[in-house]
Amino acid sequence: MKSSARGTILLIQIMMHAVLSLPPPCYEGEYQIGQECCPKCPPGTVVIKHCTADSGTRCGPCANGTYMNQPNGQTRCFPCFICHPAHGLFSLQPCSSVSDAVCGARPGFFCERVREGGSCEAAQKHSSCSPGQKVKEPGTSSADTVCEDCPEETFSPQGSSCTAWTRCSEANIVVRAGSRTEDVLCGSASRNRYGIIVSLLFCVICPVILVVLRRLRGQPGQQESPE
Repeated sequence: MKSSARGTILLIQIMMHAVLSLPPPCYEGEYQIGQECCPKCPPGTVVIKHCTADSGTRCGPCANGTYMNQPNGQTRCFPCFICHPAHGLFSLQPCSSVSDAVCGARPGFFCERVREGGSCEAAQKHSSCSPGQKVKEPGTSSADTVCEDCPEETFSPQGSSCTAWTRCSEANIVVRAGSRTEDVLCGSASRNRYGIIVSLLFCVICPVILVVLRRLRGQPGQQESPE
């Protein structure tokens, strides 16, 4: 029993020594380096030289194209994000020493992926509706275009809006039926009737003319009377 108690006391002493040897916890405005709690650098700056027992932290400003948006113990600033027009982006807010750039989707594009803080990271061009379709919901900066097929008896050659088929009048006939991409084509009924009549007459008269010509060619010529 005595040896067991001594072992327990020894273990407690070792644990207390380990706890006492730990560096004191740093405050919120400090960061730990080794045994030291150094003051953090303010936003827009980073650590150039860590503090010592005799001197405080030495901070320096972020270079152009970099930023630091919080008190820190970092030695490097964060690189600014580039709102590249070739990627469908434009700058809503330029990068500064204390904040990153904020990007938005260019007109005709929508944001496909959003970064922390609401900045657009990647944008895509709005989709175009196919012929035979119409725009149900126009594209926005955050959503793509929504398309749908034209209703029955309407058409859309460009894929923007649907137009009702033309209704042929009583004097006209449907020459070409309508579809989702083409309108109905109307033609004059009288002209079509005249065309049919002319065709029929041509088919009847031509053979008659040919027969008459053949008969005329087959008759012998008249002989001249002698003087």
